[in-house]
Amino acid sequence: MPTSIITTDDLREFKMELLDDIKKLLTKQATGTLKKYLKSSEVMDMLQISPGTLQNLRINGTLPYSKMGGIIFYDSDEIQKVILANRIHNTFE
Repeated sequence: MPTSIITTDDLREFKMELLDDIKKLLTKQATGTLKKYLKSSEVMDMLQISPGTLQNLRINGTLPYSKMGGIIFYDSDEIQKVILANRIHNTFE
């Protein structure tokens, strides 16, 4: 597996993309367009994560979920709480 170097510019760009995504989520919730319960595919699209990452978040207890009839549902409010709880405040700007 090749090694890649991550620069501070890369981290700054990632931070800005993540903040934009969070702002979009909060805007959707404020306008009421965000559904209360989301399926796995919707969560993966929203957070831009893979199925494996989503499964890891379930297994390690990071992301609470409910399972009914073989379908996994996530509470959109809980997803936002997890995002805000894991917020990192960097001071290198």
